[in-house]
Amino acid sequence: MQSANETWFNEAYYERFYFNKKTSVVDKAHVERLGAFVCSYLQFLRVPVRRVLDMGCGIGLWRELIARHYPHAQYQGVEYSDYLCGRFGWERGSVVNYQAVKPYDLVICQGVLPYLSEADAGLAMHNLGRLCTGALYVEAVAREDWDQDIVDETLTDPRLFKHPAQLYRQGLAEGFTELGGGMWLSRQADLPVFALEGVDHRPGGQL
Repeated sequence: MQSANETWFNEAYYERFYFNKKTSVVDKAHVERLGAFVCSYLQFLRVPVRRVLDMGCGIGLWRELIARHYPHAQYQGVEYSDYLCGRFGWERGSVVNYQAVKPYDLVICQGVLPYLSEADAGLAMHNLGRLCTGALYVEAVAREDWDQDIVDETLTDPRLFKHPAQLYRQGLAEGFTELGGGMWLSRQADLPVFALEGVDHRPGGQL
């Protein structure tokens, strides 16, 4: 199966999943809690955040959060949707092959990977490892979430790929150490992580 086509992410898609209050997947309270968690955890780990890449930034929910927690950081929104790029002025690009002049301290990739085929998801996770030398936040609905009825099917796009969680963990483990809560620390980051704070999913890997 092919990854999501760019024509999916048109005005009707964002009206359905973001702008219509009855069908929107956006919960402002959840967004606030998530932003506070991610930024507070980074501050706890002493990850310096000067450059932020929001890969698949959508309508820009993270832009205000980053401005509040890191007022001096540079925020870069990149989006696959031509419609959103025209409406909000984002840079056009795909997580599969987006290139940056230099890597970022924080990369956010929320709700993007499940729209990719297994092959493209692998390329995307490898690319995230190149784009980030600090911390990565990833949100991706996995097959187990569907199986355990955690996913609200009335709000979730049924066209998402149902990749197993292990596919994401193995793909990201190439460039990152998992910290929990969707947080990953780049293997290029020179920061100490206690044994119980991180999980290495590489065979025989050590933190």
